[in-house]
Amino acid sequence: MKLRSLLLQTTMAGVAILFLAAGIYAGTDVPDVIKLDSPEYEKHTKGVVEFTHKKHYDEYAKKAPDLYKNGCGECHHDADNKPLKALKVGDDVQRCIECHKKPSEKPKGKGKPKLTKSQKLEYHAEALHENCRVCHKKYNKANKTKAAPTTCTKCHPKKKK
Repeated sequence: MKLRSLLLQTTMAGVAILFLAAGIYAGTDVPDVIKLDSPEYEKHTKGVVEFTHKKHYDEYAKKAPDLYKNGCGECHHDADNKPLKALKVGDDVQRCIECHKKPSEKPKGKGKPKLTKSQKLEYHAEALHENCRVCHKKYNKANKTKAAPTTCTKCHPKKKK
């Protein structure tokens, strides 16, 4: 009887470990295309960007490891802006707006206060634009091309009325 009880407990523990391991291994499903449509925005003034996560990872980061030495950390960083180098596709990550909490661009126009770079990056749109444009410029320079977009209309589709 003790042997049967021990066998049952061991089996149950094994099954529990398998479910736990599968959950850890599975991580977060990453869609090939991520629509950057944050619900925190009341309205988008430009068309919503559809970020091609798979294409960026497969075609750019993997093919130019010297240019993207931080892997996923090229885009994903910690609170101190240090790259999260150990990330792998499928790992759970925070949404940008979790830290860049102001769901808009910085105030523009006459009479608006001058902001430090740190203050500008509190704005979600500014943080995304900074991250994307810097990387695109770096890619274009390294590859002597203009393929990676650096202007609004190249990433933001025309807004549908």
